[in-house]
Amino acid sequence: MKALLALADGTVFEGTSFGAPTEAVGEVVFNTSMTGYQEILTDPSYCGQLVVMTYPEIGNVGVNLEDVESSRPFVEGFIVKEYWPTPSNWRARQSLGEYLAAHGIPGIDGIDTRALVRLLRDRGNLNAVLSTTDLDRDRLVRRAREAPSMEGQNLVGKVTCAAPYDWHEGHWTLEGGYGAPKDPGNRLVVAYDFGIKRNILRNLVANGCRVRVVPATTPAADVLAMNPDGIFLSNGPGDPAAVPEAAAAVRDLIGKKPIFGICLGHQILGLALGGKTYKLKFGHHGGNQPVMDLTTGKVEITSQNHGFAVDVESLGGRAELTHVNLNDQTVEGLAHKQLPLFSVQYHPESSPGPHDANYLFKRFVEMMEASR
Repeated sequence: MKALLALADGTVFEGTSFGAPTEAVGEVVFNTSMTGYQEILTDPSYCGQLVVMTYPEIGNVGVNLEDVESSRPFVEGFIVKEYWPTPSNWRARQSLGEYLAAHGIPGIDGIDTRALVRLLRDRGNLNAVLSTTDLDRDRLVRRAREAPSMEGQNLVGKVTCAAPYDWHEGHWTLEGGYGAPKDPGNRLVVAYDFGIKRNILRNLVANGCRVRVVPATTPAADVLAMNPDGIFLSNGPGDPAAVPEAAAAVRDLIGKKPIFGICLGHQILGLALGGKTYKLKFGHHGGNQPVMDLTTGKVEITSQNHGFAVDVESLGGRAELTHVNLNDQTVEGLAHKQLPLFSVQYHPESSPGPHDANYLFKRFVEMMEASR
């Protein structure tokens, strides 16, 4: 079945459909990871976006029941160079196309993804329509131009949990898969769900934490009433400035409990400290972003997925820069000079991605211990 990808700048790519025979509208972003497409698909941070993979062959390991980061895939559509419909992996339970079709998500393959990525790098992320049902090029381009910008969009409400819940699952093992540690932790962490990934929760549990996940709209007073040892601010989609109630809640928590933020949680913490955020040209998406930890001088290769960044100058010295992206010098980490809080823009949970930044979970535990 034919599929069209029509971008707001007038460019149209023609390819073959896989996944659901339907239509999707969103911002096109590219991901440079070579593996981990299942984790990427189920990362709630991709809500509202069409993801193009720069690695050419996708689908060869199929889809299994374990490598998911949330309850379902949140991407609007999936764009690849070459789709493999027949998986070859002992854990696979279905093909990638079957998985996308089951969740109503369209995919397109057979297009020149290198040309598409070069276009995005030159012009920045663009809105687009991916369709198998409407093949009128001019109409699709017009609809892509009419689609709302990612700036100003509050997408957290589409991905956050409906009610609080406890998380007990730790790291995966070859012998038993995912399971709870034998000795439950004695440090209570309340995790705000702005679109949280499961491997973040697993890393907290594996580092001796009891974890309670709460909806994004939970008031600060309700969190403090649980008397946690620490507060975690999760990743998530959309514009951080479009969720001012989250920054307001975090502002009321600063200085009262240790805080650790990742990705959108990092940006929300920056806003709560009085700073500003801005949209990046094409963002950072992939498992190979070099970051320097300025507190140690070490360089780590990181997994990232974000389209906004914190303006460090806007913080007026209320927080110090701790991590910097070595590709474009953007802010990758912040810490308060006196209060127990820190955050990073990237994803230390390594799902998918390298393990270089796993030490941050231990750093959070040490901060909680020092604050007891």
